[in-house]
Amino acid sequence: MTEFENTPEESVGGLSEEQQQKLQIPDRLPVLLLRDVVIFPYMIAPLYVGREKSKAAIDHSLSTNRMILLLTQKDMDVEEPKREDVYDVGTVAVILRMLKLPDGRIRILAQGLVRAKIETFEDEGPFVQAQITVLQEPEVPEKSLEVEALIRNIRSGLEKAASLGKAIQPEILVIAANLEDSGRLADLTASNLDLKVKEAQGVLEIVDPVRRLRRVYELLVRELDILEMQSKISNEARGELDKLQRQYFLRQQMKAIQKELGEGSELQEEVKAYQEKLKKLQVSEEVREELEKQINRLAQMHPESAETAVIRNYLDWMFSLPWNVSTKDNLNLKLARKILDEDHHGLEKVKERILEYLSVRKLSKKIKGPILCFVGPPGVGKTSLGRSIARALGRKFVRISLGGVHDEAEIRGHRRTYVGAMPGKIIQGLKRAGSNNPVFMLDEVDKIGSDFRGDPSSALLEVLDPEQNHSFLDHYLGVPFDLSKVMFITTANLLDPIQPAFRDRMEIIELPGYTEEEKLQIALRHLIPKQIAEHALKPEYIDISEGAIRAIISQYTREAGVRNLEREIAAICRKVARQIAEGRKKKVRVTAKNLEKFLGPPRIFRDQVTRKDQVGVATGVAWTATGGEILFVEATMMEGKGGLILTGSLGEVMKESAQAALSYARAHAREFGIDPKIFLQNDFHIHIPEGAIPKDGPSAGVTIATALISVCTSTPVRWEVAMTGEITLRGNVLPVGGIKEKVLAAQRTGIRKMILPLPNKKDLVDIPQKIREEMEFIFVEDIRQVFQVALSRPIFKKQKNERRATMVIDAEKGADGANKKTESKRGKKRKKSK
Repeated sequence: MTEFENTPEESVGGLSEEQQQKLQIPDRLPVLLLRDVVIFPYMIAPLYVGREKSKAAIDHSLSTNRMILLLTQKDMDVEEPKREDVYDVGTVAVILRMLKLPDGRIRILAQGLVRAKIETFEDEGPFVQAQITVLQEPEVPEKSLEVEALIRNIRSGLEKAASLGKAIQPEILVIAANLEDSGRLADLTASNLDLKVKEAQGVLEIVDPVRRLRRVYELLVRELDILEMQSKISNEARGELDKLQRQYFLRQQMKAIQKELGEGSELQEEVKAYQEKLKKLQVSEEVREELEKQINRLAQMHPESAETAVIRNYLDWMFSLPWNVSTKDNLNLKLARKILDEDHHGLEKVKERILEYLSVRKLSKKIKGPILCFVGPPGVGKTSLGRSIARALGRKFVRISLGGVHDEAEIRGHRRTYVGAMPGKIIQGLKRAGSNNPVFMLDEVDKIGSDFRGDPSSALLEVLDPEQNHSFLDHYLGVPFDLSKVMFITTANLLDPIQPAFRDRMEIIELPGYTEEEKLQIALRHLIPKQIAEHALKPEYIDISEGAIRAIISQYTREAGVRNLEREIAAICRKVARQIAEGRKKKVRVTAKNLEKFLGPPRIFRDQVTRKDQVGVATGVAWTATGGEILFVEATMMEGKGGLILTGSLGEVMKESAQAALSYARAHAREFGIDPKIFLQNDFHIHIPEGAIPKDGPSAGVTIATALISVCTSTPVRWEVAMTGEITLRGNVLPVGGIKEKVLAAQRTGIRKMILPLPNKKDLVDIPQKIREEMEFIFVEDIRQVFQVALSRPIFKKQKNERRATMVIDAEKGADGANKKTESKRGKKRKKSK
């Protein structure tokens, strides 16, 4: 076995050129077969010999002339090569040294002499022999420009290869620089290139020095290209490695400096903690990039800088938000209905809407959260209804109050450039909830302010738009947050102050005031048990009868909701708690008879009716933010010049209604038996009590007209008749809003007859059945019909208005306004009582 090994200390030296010329090369030489190397003339190489025939060939060579033929195998795996397994051209070499190794191998140092071609190949004896023919190189004529250029290029190529890291000994470069023989230079260069066996054998077989020089230059150029690419790759890898080493070194230095100064370790721990949190956080790519950017900024900052605190607060907010945390909805419709009924009495429309939402949610998982707006007077349970909805859905509940909010940043947050910046109320609420699908209540949206700081209701347009809120952008976060899973509920006392674009995004659900029966049930089911528990009482200590509750409702409270009712019940509980604390052991029974002992005498309310007919005083009804209320319109006439005086803090619309009523009275004076001169010789004063409370709206038009006609004709107005409706100059009665609230207000006061515009007949559907049975509703289209019912005696002149005097009043009672038999019976009963 023969191996090639570069041995620097033995790669030069050996026989001189003169000695080589004196050597006589015989025609027959022993053969040393090489597996993986080609030896060129003038090349000195160490060879390791392991095969027995090869050892015998070396022994024979050393015992004779020390010469041997070096042939290379075509296939290095062949153990006993034949003639066809070796190349035809080899190199005659002289053995310079021989050394036997302990493992049985022989190491020789051989120097190539000349090229030789084998004629015969004998492998039968103890060693392989060959008959050879020495290949003499043709003489090269005078150096041509091509040869000179090739020689120079090869010399410079060898130097460049050495500079690029090629393992070429300096002695080789010196020899190459002094060689003028093109053939020897080609062999020397080829022997120092990393050539494959086939390529090296190809160079060995080229006898012509110039051709051999060209071929070697081609191989050298290829080697240089490989070396340059290798050097480039190595430099890039070394540069990257150097960069990493430099960063590591700088970090170690920074740690040492921070440790010496006693700072920085906590910040680095925070950065690592943030990075660990980021790995576990499931967010969009945009959010992840922003978080990575801020964490890298934090890692490069001084722990004591102000910007560090800003970034730390920002990261804390980002990691505390429920990006993908959702609560599971309760889709059991029966259970949801049971919870809603437990928490609230009545409110069927709202409950149906929630159950509809749950039904669709049960069938489809992709439904967006609805935007509901509860509109109604205070105390009817708008906020508590939101809590009940959250409990029925199995979601978290968040409530924020928007009353008095002026700054848009309260909704969208402040940009981080401001000192003390933080997210808006929406993001804050989601953080408190800990889930991205809570029931989110925006309270008092009708009381949002608007000034130079912005319009918060406009900022809410994006929040409450299901087509936009999936990418809500808070100024503080700077990245979108998905609000599409949130169920938004807004509350308001009035719809008018809400801007149209804002109102258009919400589904309006009106919550009217409660009837006396509903208040009774609410008190029995919710208020009394709640107050007993809050005052540390037990049911065996106190008993409040239904009669007492009805007395509280009718004599001590006058409201659309139940807040004052709850306060009065709380007052009773406090007094009972005191008695028990003082040692009373008997159960306290509260009835309508002994109610004054606990609450004092019944209160007198401003909407209590004076139960007698009066000239110039008409009873109207108003719809306010607190529900329906009784409204008295007073009119009087005094000497003057036909002026109109309006007092009672009236708005522009109500003033116009008063002017229209006066114009109608003057235009139809003769029809009502009024002397037209009184409008020129008298002033008219219209007053609505409670002057500190602003009043506006067109619905008092018919009430003002009735009071004016009553004064002009000195005809009393029936006290038991309440009325509402807008009047035109032609005397037409137009529809108004808030019918349910107005009817409830009249019913609370004890009025049992009410005049309504005919188009409002459809609104009786919303009025409870019991109230429809108790009250009589008269629907009118013309103001004359109002006068017929409201005034205590007819005012039309018989000679001109005989047809109008016999006008049939459209009076409809009951649930659908069509129960005429009931009306006729009630009419007979009233005649008998009179």
